[in-house]
Amino acid sequence: MARQNYLFTSESVSEGHPDKVCDRISDEIVDLVYREAKKTGMNPWDVRVACETLATTNRVVIAGEVRVPDSLLRKNKDGSIMTNAAEFPLINPSKFKSAARKAIRAIGYEQDGFHWKTAKIDVLLHGQSADIAQGVDNASDRQGEEGAGDQGIMFGYACNETPDLMPAPIYYSHKILELLAAARHAGEGEASKLGPDAKSQVTVRYVDGKPAEATQIVLSTQHLDGSWDSKKVRAVVEPYIREALGDLKIADDCNWYINPTGKFVIGGPDGDAGLTGRKIIVDTYGGAAPHGGGAFSGKDTTKVDRSAAYAARYLAKNVVAAKLAERCTIQLSYAIGVAQPLSVYVDLHGTGKGVTEEQIEAAIRKVMDLSPSGIRRHLDLNKPIYGRTAAYGHFGRKAGRDGSFSWEKTDLVKALKEAVASNA
Repeated sequence: MARQNYLFTSESVSEGHPDKVCDRISDEIVDLVYREAKKTGMNPWDVRVACETLATTNRVVIAGEVRVPDSLLRKNKDGSIMTNAAEFPLINPSKFKSAARKAIRAIGYEQDGFHWKTAKIDVLLHGQSADIAQGVDNASDRQGEEGAGDQGIMFGYACNETPDLMPAPIYYSHKILELLAAARHAGEGEASKLGPDAKSQVTVRYVDGKPAEATQIVLSTQHLDGSWDSKKVRAVVEPYIREALGDLKIADDCNWYINPTGKFVIGGPDGDAGLTGRKIIVDTYGGAAPHGGGAFSGKDTTKVDRSAAYAARYLAKNVVAAKLAERCTIQLSYAIGVAQPLSVYVDLHGTGKGVTEEQIEAAIRKVMDLSPSGIRRHLDLNKPIYGRTAAYGHFGRKAGRDGSFSWEKTDLVKALKEAVASNA
């Protein structure tokens, strides 16, 4: 029997956290390649990006493998593409640097230690390995089908604790930072003096298995006024925290830790180096569900680390939205160069409503093609929609009109119910 009364904590980090700066730049590179592919007539299905970013004091390094349209390659004086065998394809760094600067500026970094205009940016991207490409382009189990870009396991999760079917601790941790960032960008009073770098953490008390109250609230946020102390920061941020928590009660004896170390002026990559892919728990379920270990940002959707994790969340959310269970965890596994998942596993955590895990597993395979190309087609993922995923979680977001966060839709409810009924 699962515990019913306990405390659980999750953290979030802001768009200006150094690791999130790197995630944002890497995802803007993915979007850049998709946009250029559409503009120049390259088939978006042929896009390949595996981009990693490092950021430190006024310095950004972008590295990785890509397959890009001709518009992003360096040209000879006669307009032909450089074909130096030792370095082919030679990436033209200008558009990649521009994408990075726009991302840094959008986040709000105009500080001496990290500034969108003056940061030195190195682009060390090169062509995708032919050994990897051959497995992706031609699946061993389906002739003419796309294979998975790597082996691995991916998890999806949903629960009925919040309107977006996310665990409460990560849901509220994200909301705190989203509201503070919106206020900072809008120039709202004293909040305009906050910096981009911040971290939040919320501890929730569960009673009878349901979130009942917040017992601990932690927030560390950069501030640009060096005279501020913790008391001043709390006076500025507390109204936003209370708004973010909404209907979740704040316990009478709740402990508030606001900038507990005191002054926080030096932040972002100037205060601590950042790397792509180091906040995978923040990106997903705040530790409330398993994680397969693969990061999302900087990867095109042939990489099942990203696309299959989106598919697993999509399916788990639809299971809960269909009221087939109160909680649902789904695991998918893949092998490089193989199209179909090696396994599909479902855990309803004892909350199934007249349905078994085996029935859900069978239904999932009926309602969605879980090959990489099937996922990309079903969720319409070959688009420049990834920059906005880099902060405040890849899940629990609203599906956009441009196709972003399509994996948050609940349009499989009817199909799942029918598939389960047929397996009964």
